[in-house]
Amino acid sequence: MKTRSLLPVVLALLFGSHALAAQPAAGVVAAHPPGAAIASAHALATEAGFEVLRQGGNAFDAAVAVSAALSVVEPISSGIGGGGFFLLHDARSGKRVFVDAREVAPAAATAAVFLDADGELDRDRAQNGPWSAGIPGLPAGLVHVSRNYGRLPLSVTLAPAIRLAREGFPVYERLERGYGTRREVMERYPGTRAVFLVDGKPPKVGDILRQTDLARTLELLARDGFDGFYRGEVARKLLKGVKDEGGQWTARELAGYRVVEREPLSFDYRGLRITTAPPPSSGGVAMEQIFNIIGAWDLARLDDAQRTHLLVEAMRRAYRDRTMYLGDPDFVTIPLARLTSRDYAAGLRAGIHPQRATPSDLLPALPAPLEDEETTHFSIIDAEGNVASTTQTVNLLYGSGLVVPGTGVLLNNEMDDFALRPATPNAFGVMGYAANAPAAGKRMLSSMTPTLVESSDKVIAIGAPGGSRIITQVLLGILSYAEGLDAQAVAARPRIHHQWMPDVISAEADALDAATMTALQKMGHTVNTAERPWGNLQTVMWDRKANALSGGSDPRNPVGEARVELPPAAAQP
Repeated sequence: MKTRSLLPVVLALLFGSHALAAQPAAGVVAAHPPGAAIASAHALATEAGFEVLRQGGNAFDAAVAVSAALSVVEPISSGIGGGGFFLLHDARSGKRVFVDAREVAPAAATAAVFLDADGELDRDRAQNGPWSAGIPGLPAGLVHVSRNYGRLPLSVTLAPAIRLAREGFPVYERLERGYGTRREVMERYPGTRAVFLVDGKPPKVGDILRQTDLARTLELLARDGFDGFYRGEVARKLLKGVKDEGGQWTARELAGYRVVEREPLSFDYRGLRITTAPPPSSGGVAMEQIFNIIGAWDLARLDDAQRTHLLVEAMRRAYRDRTMYLGDPDFVTIPLARLTSRDYAAGLRAGIHPQRATPSDLLPALPAPLEDEETTHFSIIDAEGNVASTTQTVNLLYGSGLVVPGTGVLLNNEMDDFALRPATPNAFGVMGYAANAPAAGKRMLSSMTPTLVESSDKVIAIGAPGGSRIITQVLLGILSYAEGLDAQAVAARPRIHHQWMPDVISAEADALDAATMTALQKMGHTVNTAERPWGNLQTVMWDRKANALSGGSDPRNPVGEARVELPPAAAQP
C-alpha cells in the first residue's frame, strides 16, 4: 500500500461527534477519506493510534497501538491477559478478515472442576482466580495483525503502551469504582496488590497508576513477538504464578496457542451491507437472524410500541437459538446455514403475534446482571480507506482479579463464558448446553460483535462492550445509522435489550416513554426501566459523498474520545 502519513492534529473533539470534510466534485463519490478517524474508550488510546499513523502506519498498525494502550489504561475492561476479535478491511485488495484471538480452555479446566460437592456451579472458581482464566489470545493477536497487515514493527506500534505503562496515567472514576466492586478478590493475590495498592491503599481518582512489570512484558512482546509472551521469561512466570495460586497450565498449552483467521459473516439489510463476527462469536449470527426477521417490516412506519414489540420478539428468538446451538466452530457443528437463512427467519417471524408478547418459556430462566464496563471496543478508518473494528476483553471487571507476579499481566476470567453446568446462567444471565461446554483448546462462546457497515456512499465501523448486551447495542446502532442519525447520536441513543431468558425488556431510563411502556405491558411484556445506563459504544463513519469523516464516543463513558485528523491541506476551508 502507498504510505500516506498523517500530520499533526488539526481538530480534536473529546467525548463527542465531529466531522471534517474535503469536498469532492459534485456527484462524485470519494475514493479515499480525507484523513483518519479513531473512536476508543480512552483518549490516551485514541492518541496512541494517531501517534502511530503519524509515523506512517496504517489502520492495522493503529489497531495494534490502540489495543495495547487500552490494555494498559483500561485494566477494568481488557488487557494482554485476555483476548479479542479484530475485523479488518483492506482497502487496496478489498479483503476482509476476522482475526480470532479469543482465549482457549486449558486442558485441566474441565466442567467437573467448576462444580462443588453438591454438583452445583462453584461461581467463585468460575469467576475468580487461576481456574477462571483461559489461555490469553490478545498478545498473539497483536503480533498476527502487525506482521500480516501492518507496515510498522511492534517496537513502534507498542511504544505508546510501553510508555503509558512505565510513566503511568491518572486513575479515573470508573477505574476506582470498579476496583471497589472487585476489591475483595483483587487483594487475595500478591501480584495484584503489588500493582494496585500504594502503601496498602487502593487506587483513587487522580492517582498515577504505573505498571512497570507490564511495561517489561510489552517490551519483550515488541522485541520477540509471539515468543516474547508464550515462551521464555514471561511464559515461565505465567506458569509459576498460575500454579502458585492452585491452577494448572502447561508450557505446551501456552506455546501452542494459535490465532485463527475466519471468514466474516456478511448479509444485507435494506441497502446496507453488514460484515460482522462469525462463531465463536454469537453476535453475528444472532444479529443476522434479527435483521432477517425484521427485514419484512418497515419499522420507520410503525409507532414506538409496535416497533419495540417486533424488535423484542426478534431478539427473543435469536437469543434462544444462541443458547441452543452456538459454540466454537472448530469443536461443534453449528447449523449456520439454517440459522442465517431468510426462510428460517420467515418461519420465526410467522410465530410472532403482532399484538401479543410470546412468553419465552413457550420457545422450545433469573435477572440479567447489568454489564457495561467489562470489555472494550474501538473503531478506526485511515486515510487509505482501511478499516479496523476491534472488541477485546478480560470478561468481568478486572477479569479474574489475578495479576501474575513479575509480569503485570491481569488474567481474564473467560472460563465463565463456557456452559460450565448445562442450563445454569453465567455472570451475564445467559445459559448454554453441550455446544459451549469446555474442552482443551476450545474457544468459549462470545458476544463480541465488531462490525463494518457499508451503503452506496458510507463506510461505518461500530462495536461495543456489554456482555450479552453487545449484540443488541450494535444492532440498534446500525438501525440508528439507517434512520440517518450521525455518529455521536448513534453512540448516545438510549437502549433496549431482550435475551430470551429472563423474559424481560431491559430499557435505559429514557429509552421508552410512558405511553410506549403502557402499550408494551398491555401486549404482555415485562419492562424494566430501573436499570442504570449500560454500554460504551465506539463508532466512526466515512461519508464518501461528502468525503467527510466523523466519530462517536459513548457519552456514558466520560474518558472516551472520538477524533478526526486531517492533513493541513485537506483541512483548509
